Amino acid sequence: MSNYDLISKYIHPLYPEKTDIKPSGSIKKPVKAILFDIYGTLIISGSGGINATENKVTNRHKIEALFKKYSVNSSIDEVNALFVETVKKEHLKLKKNGHDYPEIIVEKIWMDLLGLDNLTTARKYAIEFEFITNPVYPMPNLKKTIKYLSSKNYLGIISNAQFYTPMIIEWFLGSNLKQRSFNDNLLFFSYKFGYAKPSSFLFKLAKKNLKTKNLHPSSVLYVGNDMLNDIYTAQKEGFQTALFAGDKRSLRLREDSVFCKTLSPDITITDLAQLLD
Repeated sequence: MSNYDLISKYIHPLYPEKTDIKPSGSIKKPVKAILFDIYGTLIISGSGGINATENKVTNRHKIEALFKKYSVNSSIDEVNALFVETVKKEHLKLKKNGHDYPEIIVEKIWMDLLGLDNLTTARKYAIEFEFITNPVYPMPNLKKTIKYLSSKNYLGIISNAQFYTPMIIEWFLGSNLKQRSFNDNLLFFSYKFGYAKPSSFLFKLAKKNLKTKNLHPSSVLYVGNDMLNDIYTAQKEGFQTALFAGDKRSLRLREDSVFCKTLSPDITITDLAQLLD
């Protein structure tokens, strides 16, 4: 069974939970490129986002069945505690190497942790575990929005992610990202670089690649659901910003953050289709 077939087993409808926030703001300069976050922005995240250090145990009966399938003999709580501890150790190691906000390679951790015999098996396990603990579904108007914007702008992604994240978004779009006019050198998934948001690392890479297209950061709109990870970091690098406030589960206003107390996005949207304006 391919990874895409495995993903299809777990796709079930989810619906965004409305927030009290209203669309507002305006774009300062014409936009020539749009970069997106994924979890909580392009796709609904049942758990509110992707965060390996908050690996909360849900759907225990499904995880028990998953353990049986992959011959995992330890208890759920033992495995969960060990996973979180292993991730923290990996983060610490990467921080010592200069990664301000480190990102793990999740399948390698599962492979070592569970004694799985090869990377392919570890990836299948990782996909199933992720979908059990963090079910996902496309945000309303995803395809319509991407189809329209791709005819007008360069499109890209800067997202905290694992290897299965591009597969998920491609599954929902019904084709690979390149066929949907996402630019190859504007795709930045954290697992590929070892840096996660709110590090500026991925945004700086994006700026460098945008420069080759003669695009200034002020002509680029970054769309995300997290005031710290997305809006603060993107603005710091000179991008215009759009806060996606369309799902209560994943909206992160970060009002307790010193960086976000006086921060405002250029625009706030509650539906992806509002970008068409």
